[in-house]
Amino acid sequence: MEESSPRMTGGTREAPVNISPAVAANAEGEEIEVLESTDVLPVAPEEVYDPENSGFISTERFRDLLATHGSELDPHKLEVLLALADGNADGKICYQDFVNLMSNKRSNSFRRAILQGSRQLKGCSLRDEVGLGLPQRLVRHVAYETLPREVDRKWYFDSYTYCPPPWLILAITIAEVAVFMYYGIQLDRLVLQVSSPNFLKSPLPYHPQLRVQAWRYLSYVFMHTGIEHLSLNMAMQLLVGVPLEMVHGALRIGLVYVCGVLAGSLAVSVTDMTAPVVGSSGGVYALVSAHLANVVMNWSGMKCQFKLFRMAMALVCMSVEFGRAVWLRFYPPAFPPCPNPSFVAHLGGVAVGLTLGVVVLQNYEQRLQEQSLFWIFFCVYTLFVLCAVFWNIFAYSLLDVRVPPAP
Repeated sequence: MEESSPRMTGGTREAPVNISPAVAANAEGEEIEVLESTDVLPVAPEEVYDPENSGFISTERFRDLLATHGSELDPHKLEVLLALADGNADGKICYQDFVNLMSNKRSNSFRRAILQGSRQLKGCSLRDEVGLGLPQRLVRHVAYETLPREVDRKWYFDSYTYCPPPWLILAITIAEVAVFMYYGIQLDRLVLQVSSPNFLKSPLPYHPQLRVQAWRYLSYVFMHTGIEHLSLNMAMQLLVGVPLEMVHGALRIGLVYVCGVLAGSLAVSVTDMTAPVVGSSGGVYALVSAHLANVVMNWSGMKCQFKLFRMAMALVCMSVEFGRAVWLRFYPPAFPPCPNPSFVAHLGGVAVGLTLGVVVLQNYEQRLQEQSLFWIFFCVYTLFVLCAVFWNIFAYSLLDVRVPPAP
């Protein structure tokens, strides 16, 4: 004997399906196992919660469910669910919004509902949580360092698992240190390696005479003029880049970093056409300037401690590093006619950070492809890259630029 049973998925009813008792029992067992292993509210017959089969239930009924079964949920998710209930002005809760919350995904409409409802939340802040272990305290610290909204901070604290760890910035930093130590031994100097006659013979630095070797527009980040150059870049890269990667992920932070690096070398090839480029300043300045701009734009919401002092210190470090680069550029080169490395890459990184980087950091947990401002800045950046490529192909010969010989 076969039975016919309708099912509801995402607010829509599927057509009745004929199944045998054995299959039905097995399916029921699987559903029970899933409910026991996940953090969701108990499921009742759809005609009780959604009699019109619309995919919505009323906020009153939703709050009753939370009052009855809320103790079974994680307290942070419960608080965000209450914000969702309070933030929906139309008095209805969408099934998909509930699924998005429980699966750690959010849509733009869901985010708006959460932000509206968060104004009515009376719960304690994340900073008042007690009994946290060291990893949890680190996650909480990172949340207050980078996110301006309490709901976002609680969401991040609840969902972050250290898997994957912030590997990208750490890997780049380790590679930079390894390359620096290798050339430090080979050149027999750690301070002002750029003064060595063999420094620019490496296949990594950008050199205007070798600009046809396209990898040099990116690989120059692994070479530094000396330990003073590496130390400042490494400190800013780790202190700012690792927390940002923990919150926004390796893909987004990598996008900002690589765009800053490429913009730095292209900016040098356009504005300082005879100079080489070394150092990770383009990528570092893209991350730091994007983060500082995000802090300024959300000043009242940022709850990190000593934010004014720390912002001043970041600006001091950036200014010292930039001043060192300007001084070195105009210092008499050790091996003329090739000038010392350019400082313009710093400015290229800042330009990327204040445009593309700010959009990436402002849209936590939101799809960048749905943000019109992201596409505007991305198109502008792409146009700049294309113009710089054509400039490198034609401008040097048309302007009869006297490029120093290859090392």
